[in-house]
Amino acid sequence: MKYKIIILSFFILSCSQHYTKTNNKNSYNATGFAYIYNTADYENKNIKKKLDNELFQVSHKDLKVGTLIKLINPQTKETLTLKNIKKIQYPDYYKILITEPVAKKLNINQELPLVEILEIKKNKSFIAKKAKIYQEEKTISSNAPVTSVKISNISQKKSLVKNKNSKNIYILVASFYTNEAANLLKKRITTETPDYNIKKIKIKKKTPKEFEVLSGPYKSINSLKNDYIDLKIFGFEELDIIINE
Repeated sequence: MKYKIIILSFFILSCSQHYTKTNNKNSYNATGFAYIYNTADYENKNIKKKLDNELFQVSHKDLKVGTLIKLINPQTKETLTLKNIKKIQYPDYYKILITEPVAKKLNINQELPLVEILEIKKNKSFIAKKAKIYQEEKTISSNAPVTSVKISNISQKKSLVKNKNSKNIYILVASFYTNEAANLLKKRITTETPDYNIKKIKIKKKTPKEFEVLSGPYKSINSLKNDYIDLKIFGFEELDIIINE
């Protein structure tokens, strides 16, 4: 028991967090795959609550309703800031649920729907009226029923991007201050998950005091999915996705 406590303490002291959790004072920040909502998902009960697929809407299951979320397409750097409209459960493999107009606006690739998620904290310097409001929404009265708000020009002019991915994808498992700690985690993964391909676990030195444990490379979501789920089962609450590292 004492040995396990020492090892656990070693990991806690050595780990350099690459994300911030939702239950502390820091803003949530993560990179991963977006679940692009389809009406059939609700009809088939894959998603328990309904979104309007003609509106810019997002749902994050952990962030509070009303939280401002900035979405960034890491490949094109296009951004969009929206409120978390409701909490909806979706597979843990995904980081956020978005409607098709959001995916189109950000030019997110259906084959690789990677998105960076930033929680925007309101503070004294934040002025709500300066937040970007799209022209389609400016003409809508504040008391208009939700069903009447349509963003038709976006959906008509743009279609979902569907390009074959040619880049390498990695799962960022954890970051550490020392190479020793990173190698210890690598050893644990390979010994405690015997079905995991040891060749996929790599250690990258980013700085003299930052060592990343990565899994990959992968070429598609499907090839990455099983390993992602295995790592979640192993005990990692947050896993980020990196391209071409």
